Amino acid sequence: MPEFITITGARENNLKDVTLRIPKGRLTVFTGVSGSGKSSVVFDTIAVESQRQLNETFTWFVRNRLPKYERPHADALEDLTPAIVVDQRPIGGHSRSTVGTMTDIHSVMRVLFSRHGTPSAGPATAYSFNDPAGMCPECDGLGRTVRPDWDRILDPGRSLADGAVRFPPFAAGTWQGQAYTNTDELDPGKPVGAFTSAERDFLMRGRPGSKVTVQGSGGTWTTEYEGLADRFERLYLKRDLSAMSQKTRDVVREFLAEGACPVCAGARHNQAALATRIGGRTIADCARMQVTDLIAVLKEIDDPVARPIAGAAVAALERIEGIGLGYLSLDRETSTLSGGEGQRLKTVRHLGSSLTGMTYIFDEPSVGLHPRDVGRLGDLLLRLRDKGNTVLVVEHDPDVIALADHVVDMGPGAGAGGGRVVFEGTPQELAGAGTPTGRYLRRRTALKERVREATGGLWVKGAGRHNLRDVTVEFPTGVLTVVTGVAGSGKSTLVAEFTAAHPDAVVVDQSSIGISARSTPATYIQIMDTVRKIFARETGAGPGFFSFNSTGACATCEGRGIISTDLAFMDPVTTTCHDCEGRRFKDEVLRLTVGGNSVADVLEMTADQALEFFDDSAVRRRLTALRDVGLTYLTLGQPLSTLSGGERQRIKLATRLHRTGAVYVLDEPTTGLHMSDVDGLLGLLDRLVDAGNTVVVVEHNLDVVAHGDRIIDLGPDGGRDGGRVIFEGTPQELLSARDSSTAEHLRRATA
Repeated sequence: MPEFITITGARENNLKDVTLRIPKGRLTVFTGVSGSGKSSVVFDTIAVESQRQLNETFTWFVRNRLPKYERPHADALEDLTPAIVVDQRPIGGHSRSTVGTMTDIHSVMRVLFSRHGTPSAGPATAYSFNDPAGMCPECDGLGRTVRPDWDRILDPGRSLADGAVRFPPFAAGTWQGQAYTNTDELDPGKPVGAFTSAERDFLMRGRPGSKVTVQGSGGTWTTEYEGLADRFERLYLKRDLSAMSQKTRDVVREFLAEGACPVCAGARHNQAALATRIGGRTIADCARMQVTDLIAVLKEIDDPVARPIAGAAVAALERIEGIGLGYLSLDRETSTLSGGEGQRLKTVRHLGSSLTGMTYIFDEPSVGLHPRDVGRLGDLLLRLRDKGNTVLVVEHDPDVIALADHVVDMGPGAGAGGGRVVFEGTPQELAGAGTPTGRYLRRRTALKERVREATGGLWVKGAGRHNLRDVTVEFPTGVLTVVTGVAGSGKSTLVAEFTAAHPDAVVVDQSSIGISARSTPATYIQIMDTVRKIFARETGAGPGFFSFNSTGACATCEGRGIISTDLAFMDPVTTTCHDCEGRRFKDEVLRLTVGGNSVADVLEMTADQALEFFDDSAVRRRLTALRDVGLTYLTLGQPLSTLSGGERQRIKLATRLHRTGAVYVLDEPTTGLHMSDVDGLLGLLDRLVDAGNTVVVVEHNLDVVAHGDRIIDLGPDGGRDGGRVIFEGTPQELLSARDSSTAEHLRRATA
């Protein structure tokens, strides 16, 4: 059997004819500065080609329903094995998706209760909150109900004509609002609070056969009257809100009241399922328990029929506990999990698989992990390897790199300055190399010598959400505060309470930046309008002439620069537009220049090059923000869809910089950052504070912890065993703290 995966002449994104031999059955870590080409090798080349070739083994009928992958730009990829990608994308899912359903442990629990619970409600489906046989009929298995908040929607002191209906889409004057002001059944000048019960019933539910005349832009017409409550429920409660625009969702949510289901009290199941018990506990009681507690309960079951079923559940639960997620419960909705939690849960499913000879590909699995938990992650990766699989990891964490059998360091720089293999070998050899990664591995973490004095304080008092235990803590102003602690200790919850108490804070979190296929750094930081005006002023053409989304777009590719050909059952083919040669604009646009450069030349500039080219103060200010967050290597026209998660977070931060006197809250800003890039981030945080701002950072990175002016450490553990502030003070004082995992690892890093 071949012993290597061989890549020859890879040219995907910024790769420069990369040729590699990756050992099979080993743990290989790819590292390098941000934008150096790590993901281009692992995800865009190896993973894509493996999945593309695997899809070719299916019938045309099946392939037409699978994701389509384009052949990567490479001369050859040989001896690939089937790839399973475990990325950072949040699991998401709807409100019916929980930790229990995602890991299939809930299915085992349903079988356990159907076989061993008393009195039995029936087969396993009778215990599923996603099946009519087991779900609560009131909330349809959601555990909560969403109702119109009529106290907000209707003002009883006003008449219908005077704006009694506060919900904007149904307000007086709108075409939908006319149904209530124009009906002959109601007095539009009478206060709604003075309506008789019959009048209110008609307003809310109508009467069969009632008609009303309304006027719209298309004329006047008579239609059937629909009650206010019926219309609201039909349009906004019986439809998927996520399919509506963000603006509509925000308006509707303002007029909804959400709470625990009054029938099942949030348990999701019907009364027959909740009447069944094992050891005095219902299936909902078990789902609410921490994984660590549920393991102990299931181990007590000694019935000969139930023991094997309980054992299967315990085995899966112990895998969750083993990767540091023992604080979760089975009823936790997957949409509330962080990216790191979701990634580790995805891995749990593969640990129980008996497949071998696979290639597992991980995208920065240490994201969201406290240094204490990285060791558990390492054990997980080694277990996958030892089962006979090839494990490829894109990673920056020194502890993960140290576990590797083989390391590939990409670089030497980012963007056009990267795309090459600058080192191959063992972690020990990398530590002696002259690459940025090698130099950093030889460096020790240094504590901040002088901390800033606070200018005031912002408080969170009596916080008790989730696992927080009546937490009262001061966030000092005018300094850099680092909130840290092990996974599940309550960091994000505490900071959410802080931002809720101080809504003017500028929050930069891990959420998506909402990009389209045509989004670029230039459009995202909002300089393209100014750039078009500059070109229009200097050349005399209209501003739309210099937009690839308007009249200036190449007619052949419609301003995309590429042409994607859908070959039905075949893999798609993307080619560079032969008319504009990938430059997106018409020839007559490209002939118009400013300072010797066309608008396409400007979009091909990096942020650094554009700073030298433009003298407009507004453009320079926004480009300087890109430089401040370490994204000078990005070209202004690069599609945002090609950026990593860390790059997207930093470009989001770039749009919110340079405010004075603001409170900045950053959620794990080192995500996606190479170790050497963290210095640039710390410099940025210092500049923000020195400019008169207050900065609060949720972070595990020990370099950031050591650089803070104030540390707030939560713990001592996760879930029920966390939720307390176990330390407040300076990094130097943290070294002496006991019962703090952060302190323990900081002592090691600075020793």
